[in-house]
Amino acid sequence: MSNNQGWRWSIAEMFFSINGEGRKAGELAAFVRFEGCNLKCDWCDTRWAQGGQSVGMVMSAEDILDVMEPWNVRNVTLTGGEPLQAEHVDDLIIALTDAGYAVEIETNGSINLTPFLRTAKDRDVTFTMDYKLPGSGMEQAMHPVNLSLLRLCDTLKFVCGSRSDLERAYEVCSQYHLGGRVHIDLSPVFGSIEPAEIVDFMKEKAWTDARIQIQLHKVIWDPETRGV
Repeated sequence: MSNNQGWRWSIAEMFFSINGEGRKAGELAAFVRFEGCNLKCDWCDTRWAQGGQSVGMVMSAEDILDVMEPWNVRNVTLTGGEPLQAEHVDDLIIALTDAGYAVEIETNGSINLTPFLRTAKDRDVTFTMDYKLPGSGMEQAMHPVNLSLLRLCDTLKFVCGSRSDLERAYEVCSQYHLGGRVHIDLSPVFGSIEPAEIVDFMKEKAWTDARIQIQLHKVIWDPETRGV
């Protein structure tokens, strides 16, 4: 944990909306989207936030808290880009939880969660972690030890674009005995696979430990809309 209380981060955007996915799907939340990502997934829908393509803001924890205050919301989602690659992001996690916020961290699975779980201990912090499947082109970047670190309060998300992606997700969950240890979400790549195909696969495998999750914000608003 850093003692640098004056640290600032490059933030691509902040907005107030509903959680489109994860365990708090449908609940109101403040979103803090970090700039920059260490991966380049083939189906990425926030490539504009990977650096150099957005008008970012350099913000301190105090700045972020000030923006969120009038929203009068309890949930905060740190997303990206990849928030856990931001230096001293643990300072922000501590500041948010000290202020009474419940923090969800969306992370891409390539960064070791161990130090962040130490920060999260005894705090209202949960992780929604991707496991990048073959269709993403980024499976080789996964950090397998994370699969044993996730807790029952956390979510493991598989973004699936094909039958072969679904097969791989099922294989990973079986190999690491993840059923009942973490929430497992199967999310379709928008426009690449029909949700019904995912449901059929779940039925075929009797995969009762997983659930399908549609990105609500892409149903409610135009899929290209930002800030929702």
